Amino acid sequence: MKKYLTHPVFLIIADEASRLNLDAYVIGGFVRDSILGRDCKDIDIVAVGSVKGDKSVGIMLAEAVAKKMSKENLFLKTDVTVFKNFGTAQLKLPDCEVEFVGARRESYSRDSRKPIVEDGSLKDDQDRRDFTINALAISLAKNSYGQLLDPFEGLLDLERKILRTPLNPDITYSDDPLRMMRAIRFATQLNFTIEKISFDSIAKNKERITIVSKERIIDELNKIIATAIPSVGFKLLFDSGLLQIIFPELCLLYGVDVIKGHAHKDNFYHTLQVLDNTCKRSDNIWLRWAAILHDIAKPATKRYEEGHGWTFHGHEDRGARMVPKIFANLKLPLDAKMKYVQKLVQLHLRPIVLAGELVTDSAIRRLLFDAGDSIDDLMLLCESDITSKQEDRVKRYLKNFELVRQKLKEIEEKDNIRNWQPPLTGEDIMHAFNITPTIQVGNIKTIIREAILDGIIPNERAAAWELMIVEGKKIGLAIAKGFEVPNPIKLAVKDLQE
Repeated sequence: MKKYLTHPVFLIIADEASRLNLDAYVIGGFVRDSILGRDCKDIDIVAVGSVKGDKSVGIMLAEAVAKKMSKENLFLKTDVTVFKNFGTAQLKLPDCEVEFVGARRESYSRDSRKPIVEDGSLKDDQDRRDFTINALAISLAKNSYGQLLDPFEGLLDLERKILRTPLNPDITYSDDPLRMMRAIRFATQLNFTIEKISFDSIAKNKERITIVSKERIIDELNKIIATAIPSVGFKLLFDSGLLQIIFPELCLLYGVDVIKGHAHKDNFYHTLQVLDNTCKRSDNIWLRWAAILHDIAKPATKRYEEGHGWTFHGHEDRGARMVPKIFANLKLPLDAKMKYVQKLVQLHLRPIVLAGELVTDSAIRRLLFDAGDSIDDLMLLCESDITSKQEDRVKRYLKNFELVRQKLKEIEEKDNIRNWQPPLTGEDIMHAFNITPTIQVGNIKTIIREAILDGIIPNERAAAWELMIVEGKKIGLAIAKGFEVPNPIKLAVKDLQE
């Protein structure tokens, strides 16, 4: 295992541990990922032994290593962050982070996942690990440098691609229920199988997840969503019963109703397919959340109409209204990211409708106006939403989407509608007619906006000014004396002037 200890920090840790009469081991994710050939920038070091004073062995070793590095000027900057209450220290290097902790044993109370911690041996530390593949350790001791310590056959589990707990899974998951989420996350990230006994234990202990903070849960869920094929994790969450507890709104999409031989598709599995399709096109986590939520209101809007079949009228509007509450419940950010997801949910049917009919310039302008800078992501989402098993239908829609994309490009280059700003402000209108803020100002602004979007006038200040005058005269407003008016131009508004 010496081949994995290529970073110069390992030899320095070994030297300082020996000087302090400590044993040190690399443990956990770094060992696992090194064996799997995956890149890992986080290195966990466990120190075993005793030192004088009130500092833990982990902190003492971290400070000694940092001092040695600074003295020998091995790195330009070596920062040590000490977490005294937890007995840990973190060393930030230019290319990685090294965390030091003393070996410990843990015990838990029933109503908390925060353990009671005591000093322990390496065996105690490996016993408390969540999975056998995370209990692998490599010695940094002088007489056994590079030796693998594998008490639970974690190396074999890596080869078999199996996730197992070192000890009884009921105890492991009940003690720290977040480990159930981590099991599913690792299975999704690594394409591993959760051992049947272990998975059954997750289903048995699923209610224990309620003692875990929503912040920690959503962190694991986002890591699942960030994987290449997140549907794997969502199916495991659903089959174990965890998803019904942490994200019940999504589970309501599950199932198929049949009336008079008419069935709708299972919108739960459709959503997961849309999510996977989106992941092939983008790494944007919030676009992936839009994929998850795009049909979230279908259960609430589902109706059977005689002679027509199943409908979900208005599910995009209702879904958009549901987004803020779902984000709040899941402890997701209630900022521009939420607004972005809400917008995509609201608009996700628009390009699909355009792709199925003759695309007009006016419809394209309105889509650009409503979507703004999110238009490209909206198109990606809509392409991902085509999950039909009929290949001809999929090809037809995707071909039509290309037409929509081309029209979007042409209209944007010509009319500059994306993130549109009105050519006339409310202040312009009030100044022109010498009036105070009133509903009439808003009405004129709306008329100008609609005329631009419908292509009646170009998106230019002079054209907007002339239309403003026309509309102002119609409602009895007079131009303020001495105010400079742009030179009129010929416009397609003769019908409005008559």
